[in-house]
Parts: sequence; C-alpha cells; structure tokens
Amino acid sequence: MSKETLSRRTFLKVSGTSVAATAAVIVRPACAAAAPPAAAATPQTSHTLLPYLAKTVASAGQMTQGTPLVFSYPDAASPCVAVKLGVAAPGGVGPNQDIVAYSMMCTHMGCPVAFDSGTNTFKCGCHYSMFDAEKSGQMIAGQATENLPRVRLSYDDKTGRISATGIDGMLYGRQANVL
Repeated sequence: MSKETLSRRTFLKVSGTSVAATAAVIVRPACAAAAPPAAAATPQTSHTLLPYLAKTVASAGQMTQGTPLVFSYPDAASPCVAVKLGVAAPGGVGPNQDIVAYSMMCTHMGCPVAFDSGTNTFKCGCHYSMFDAEKSGQMIAGQATENLPRVRLSYDDKTGRISATGIDGMLYGRQANVL
C-alpha cells in the first residue's frame, strides 16, 4: 500500500487555479451583461417598475404653508403627509414647486414622524431621527439609516389638482411598496 503525499506547493497551485477559474466564471457574465450592444434596443430588465395608481391628494389652493395634509398611499396601510414648505424643493410641485409629500413611517423602526413647520423637518418621537423635507427627505440625525420615502407628486396647472403617482424609497416593513 503506497501512501501518496501532496506537497504544499502543489496544493497551493491547484487551489489557487480553482479559485481563479471560479472567479473568472462569476465575473465574466457580469462584465458581458454590463455593456449591451449599442445598436440593439433591448428593454430595461435591471429595474422593477411597480404599477402605482395615481391618487388625488389635494388642490394646491387648499394647502397652507406649514400645515400638513395626511393621506394614505399607495394603500390604506401607508400613511403619508403632503406639506407646502414655502420654499422650492427637489420634486416639489405646485405653482412654486414647494409642495412635497413623504411617508409618515420612520425608516428606523416604523414609528410615526411629525412635521415641524419651524424647521421644515420631520421628527421621529421614538428614537429621535430627523429628516429634511427641503432635501428629498434626507436623514439628518438619529438612528435611521435611510432617507424618508418621498411620494412622487404631479400637478395639473388647469385644475390645481395634486396627485400621488409613486414612491421613491422603500416603505418601512415592506419587501415591495405595492402589494
């Protein structure tokens, strides 16, 4: 009975080659998929587009600066708030682009946030996270690690109607915003 031994050098060569081959197989398809041919018109499959339904939120004329307007979107289990800030904001709608809307559930643990009209921020009373309404719901302090989900709004110049049309960001506690 012969006992074959594997030298350390041979072991390292074989295992190194195996790791390199595995990495090449994993990386190569990702690189190939990253650059589709320019001439071919292929549909975008890298993003999932959820079918949001438009929902009327308010009339721009009935909103007053600093007074939050509570509504639910995209379903009854998703409390949201629309606010007229008094200053133009990214994603803002209305005659002055100052009407914005956000989810009312903190991204840390889902506690309700309250709007502070003095600072144009949303504050979570549970763990003291703060979000800037003038900067797309950016998290500025506290335990949260994600920005407050922003409700996309549209504005009809003729009627003054403001409608919710989608969500930017993930609503707390969900795998998808539309069930």
